[in-house]
Amino acid sequence: MSAGDVAGLVAAFAFVLLVGFLAVPLVKLGRAFDETSRSIRELTEHSVPILDEAATTVASTNEQLVKVDTITTSAAEVSENVSALAGLYASTLGRPLIKVAAFSYGVRQAFGKAWRRQSADDGGDVR
Repeated sequence: MSAGDVAGLVAAFAFVLLVGFLAVPLVKLGRAFDETSRSIRELTEHSVPILDEAATTVASTNEQLVKVDTITTSAAEVSENVSALAGLYASTLGRPLIKVAAFSYGVRQAFGKAWRRQSADDGGDVR
């Protein structure tokens, strides 16, 4: 064997060691990619039902909001009607009732003064 043959064998052996040394991280990297792919697949399998359920919930919520909007609109209309009725009542019956109340107050005051005067004339207690 010549010196060139020995150098070739050493170079070939070094190349095999280099390939073996680099193969270990490449195999580990391949396993990491496989594990990542598996994790992504599982995440997708679990996420799709959740997203479907969320879409169903949003659709149901939208339906309920339409119903609430209808109820709110009806309540606003009832409130407007009650307000209009209260205004009508106040304008129609309010002034006469105020006049009747003022008149009855005046009558009570007059009778009260007359009663006190009568009591004072009779010698009774004056309040």
